[in-house]
Amino acid sequence: MGCRVIDIKPADERIGIKHWAEADRPREKLMGHGRRHLTDAELIAILIGSGSRNETAVDLSKRMLAAYGHDLNQLGMLSVRDLCRFKGIGEAKAMSVVAALELGRRRSELPVPECSKLECSRDAYRALHPHLSDLDHEEFWILILNRGNLIKGLKLISHGGQSATIADPKMIFRTALENGAAYIILAHNHPSGSVKPSSEDIELTKRLRNAGRVLGVPVIDHLIIGSAGYCSFRDEGLLD
Repeated sequence: MGCRVIDIKPADERIGIKHWAEADRPREKLMGHGRRHLTDAELIAILIGSGSRNETAVDLSKRMLAAYGHDLNQLGMLSVRDLCRFKGIGEAKAMSVVAALELGRRRSELPVPECSKLECSRDAYRALHPHLSDLDHEEFWILILNRGNLIKGLKLISHGGQSATIADPKMIFRTALENGAAYIILAHNHPSGSVKPSSEDIELTKRLRNAGRVLGVPVIDHLIIGSAGYCSFRDEGLLD
């Protein structure tokens, strides 16, 4: 697969990344705000490391993405030779991009490892912790279980700001039903580190638990995950 080289020829000199505001530099942004705050172009810019005298690494990354409709799947199909057709991309940079996208592809194909039967809230916490423990914003996930209490999947429902995210019941139960859930466990994180449920957390859980009863997909727990551990609504008697 080949592509037409798209050269950028600016009318004036571009400002290099090192002269950008610190919060706008991809590496500093990654360190200060986390990986999920970076655009695709900024992540690729970190991989290729540098641009040229007239083009920053971010601009070069944007040009690469634009050539393939901003579709990472198409970019992931390119060979080292294909990428080298872009002005500013040599073999070393091309290999970094190919390797990173291949790792992402392999990760997406990995099945959720089957675990032993969930016997307690700590088992659910171990499954959810890698996804929710290091975020600076709230996310809402569901853990999908079969009738043997084995994990069938983990699904991200929504992500929001530092103090809240939207947990849409329609999205939650549509996702659960589409994935053949027998039971679900709700989960979200508190970036503040506290795992104490808010009144809104408690009210939401009651509504979702009632909806689960009607739809035949019982909500068997809700975990709040923070830096110091977790809170299980079941363990705390908050599901009654």
